[in-house]
Amino acid sequence: MGTLYFTRHGQTFWNVENKICGCTDIGLTELGHEQAEELGRQIAQQQLEIDAILYSPLQRAADTARHISEMTGIACYPEERLREQNFGKFEGTPRDGAAFLEAKKQFVNRFETGESMLQLCQRIYNLLDEVCAQEDQTYLLVAHNGIARAVCSYFVDMPNDAYSAYGIRNCELCRYDF
Repeated sequence: MGTLYFTRHGQTFWNVENKICGCTDIGLTELGHEQAEELGRQIAQQQLEIDAILYSPLQRAADTARHISEMTGIACYPEERLREQNFGKFEGTPRDGAAFLEAKKQFVNRFETGESMLQLCQRIYNLLDEVCAQEDQTYLLVAHNGIARAVCSYFVDMPNDAYSAYGIRNCELCRYDF
């Protein structure tokens, strides 16, 4: 049996402003850096056996992964497939906007210039197939809330409404056993 850990990056400037980050490269706030360092301390204190950290190349996730790596000594590597979903015309708009919340329930919707939920899940499921095939390796994936949805749905059956509403807190650590 194998184990996979997942966390969302620390707080960003657009999280504070209630804006959809998507694939827009937004930095961490001071609190976001502190959250990442604290998660690294927790992982070290709990002595979690993690072989490597794979992270989204977007700055908020890269910085979070580097803080965790510095606190734990675990090597970290960028993984392009962990990049957040491109929410097209909704990037930078309110996260709780009615039009966005409704559009997010349509899994083939590309938000005019973005990426559909199905496209996102295809790349994440392909990555997870590879990671889970390596049962002797334990990874920590550092990415985004949209990626958290896809990862959770890989391991847990979710109806569409639950999938579109699913989310985790900044630097929340999730464990999946397979």
